[in-house]
Amino acid sequence: MEREQEATLTHIVVLPYPLQGHINPMLQFSKRLATKGLKVTLLTPKSIVESTKGQASSVTFEPIDDDDDSGELIAAETMEAFDERFKAMFSHGLGGLIEKNNSYGYATKLVVYDCILPWAVDIAKQHGIGAAPFITQSCTIAAIYYNLYQERFTLPLQEPEMSLPSLPLLRMDDMPSIISQPASYPFILKVCLEMYHNFHEVNWVFCNSFDKLEEEVVSWISSQWPIKNIGPTIPSMYLDKRLKDDKNYDLSLFKPNVDACMKWLDSKDTSTIVYVSFGSLAALGEEQMEELALGLKRSNKYFLWVVRETETKKLPTNFIKETTERGLVVSWCPQLEVLSHKAVGCFVTHCGWNSTLEALSLGVPMVTMPQWTDQTTNSKFVMDVWKVGIRVKADAKGMVTKEEIELCINEAMGEKREELKRNATKWKKLANEALDEGGSSDKNINEFVEKIMHT
Repeated sequence: MEREQEATLTHIVVLPYPLQGHINPMLQFSKRLATKGLKVTLLTPKSIVESTKGQASSVTFEPIDDDDDSGELIAAETMEAFDERFKAMFSHGLGGLIEKNNSYGYATKLVVYDCILPWAVDIAKQHGIGAAPFITQSCTIAAIYYNLYQERFTLPLQEPEMSLPSLPLLRMDDMPSIISQPASYPFILKVCLEMYHNFHEVNWVFCNSFDKLEEEVVSWISSQWPIKNIGPTIPSMYLDKRLKDDKNYDLSLFKPNVDACMKWLDSKDTSTIVYVSFGSLAALGEEQMEELALGLKRSNKYFLWVVRETETKKLPTNFIKETTERGLVVSWCPQLEVLSHKAVGCFVTHCGWNSTLEALSLGVPMVTMPQWTDQTTNSKFVMDVWKVGIRVKADAKGMVTKEEIELCINEAMGEKREELKRNATKWKKLANEALDEGGSSDKNINEFVEKIMHT
């Protein structure tokens, strides 16, 4: 009883970068903490909090006043300008939140911040509380950037292959695009390196992964900073099923076509559908969009394709009409429900980390078509390390042709399906075990809760 009372008086603030792919994993971690008895508040812009209305959650959403009702926070300004504005908003919002919770008897102990917002450490210190970074990408990506930060290699890359501690040999096109093409992403590269400058000041570094998925690199990273894998951060009812109310992410910046998707999937046989989605940010060029569309058409497979409203104009003329018997194109869908549906045979994905973890955790083979940032490295591991997918090959111009897309889909749904599915099922089992009671991720969460209550 004493432990429970102490827990209810302990308050944690969680600060994600305000993009769907960053908010979801940090929100899921927050739910896990809340079930352990902590009071958890997710601090995020008012325009995003609006999208959570009507959702049941054990986590409190505290709005930062951003004077933006559109939800398009970053569209109108540079990343540099947004970062400065968000820093000012958070600094003001955190102080007010701490004061409010103190008046209710909740002692704010810690800010868990998105690792690309390292200034949160300084602001937390000003208010006399601790801070811990949350890495929304893989341990492997974190290790690559950290090796660059430590100047174990320099940019631009001079060699066609790179050998780094605890990692397989990485070719140029296996590296994150921010490293293989540094001149194209100067600010993002700066952000990815600056996040490490105050890691020596924190007691915990949380990562959205699980130990057995990246064993060697986790072992190496553990010698560098206090890493705690707490993933995969997927709603509990798709994994360990211990949190009965945790059925979805509770937040979506896009409106999914739930009924249309599920009715269509229900009408199809087991493992007959190719699910295609490139997440909330990736945007294909018009020529690449046409090649993908024609590749799907040539494969002669049933397909469910998520094409965001802003991207529909890139579809070939009459494509939807001509494929209406074999395909369904929607602007957004409930991805977890889709991936866990028996009708889905493979997932054509950009290989963003959230999508990759979802597919691994639900045992779905992948055809990977990486676009930028960490996706190229994730794709390398999907194919060559975890062996749960096939990576498309781009031509000399960087284009993935319709013939290549057709070939990879037919391999994943045909001759290689059994092997890919067997490996995917293995990782699904290990992902579940990590979050089961006593599993590595569950143990890490419990250890953190125990320590923060007595800090």
